[in-house]
Formats: sequence, structure tokens, C-alpha cells
Amino acid sequence: MLELCRLADIPDGGARGFAVEGPDLAQRLVVARLGSRIFGYVNLCPHALSRLDSEIGQFFEYDDSSHLFCDSHAALFRVEDGVCIEGPCEGQALTPAAIKLIGDRVCLDQPNVALVDEISKILSDLR
Repeated sequence: MLELCRLADIPDGGARGFAVEGPDLAQRLVVARLGSRIFGYVNLCPHALSRLDSEIGQFFEYDDSSHLFCDSHAALFRVEDGVCIEGPCEGQALTPAAIKLIGDRVCLDQPNVALVDEISKILSDLR
């Protein structure tokens, strides 16, 4: 279990990006917070497998935190389930990440990975 951050490190109605890497995994993740609930996804738009945040850390459109936003394709995704409700991949969903809230710790339930500043490997397939 890898601690990514504390719940308080993600503003309510906000999201934060993380990069993790290990022997069998290299992924960028996005973790969104709604109150005391968290939602984690692999940071790849299902339309063209580009990251959601072309401006690093910007996961919402302007001041609207109601939907995750793919800046490359203007797709909108529900925070609660990652389903695209508008855009070229409508009906498809972001790939869930094994994010858990343990007390006030936001954790990734993935063995043998570490937080990194930037991924040095080729991105992993969507596991």
C-alpha cells in the first residue's frame, strides 16, 4: 500500500495528479475528492490515450469542478464513476485506479511502486 497524500492535501471538489512507477507498472493517476469520498483513475482519456491535464494538475474546466475534463478533446467525465458524458468518447469511462482512503491517508493499493516526479518508463497498459 503506497500513501499518495493526506485527504486534506486534495481540496474538497478538487483533484490532484500523481505519477507512480515500479518494476511492472508506470502510470499517471488522478485522484478527485468530493467531501470525504475519493475517486481515482488512470490519467488517460479513453479517446486517444492522452493525459487529461495538458496543463499539469488542471483536471477541471475553468472553475467548474463538477466533471473531470480532458483538455485535449473537451471530454467531460463524471467524478463518481469516470464515465464520459460529453465528448468524442461519450459512454466510455476512465480506467479506475485502486485508490483507498485509510483514515485520512489516500493510498494506492498496488505493490512494489513508488511515487515519482515523472515517469521514466513507457506507460503501462491499463491494469
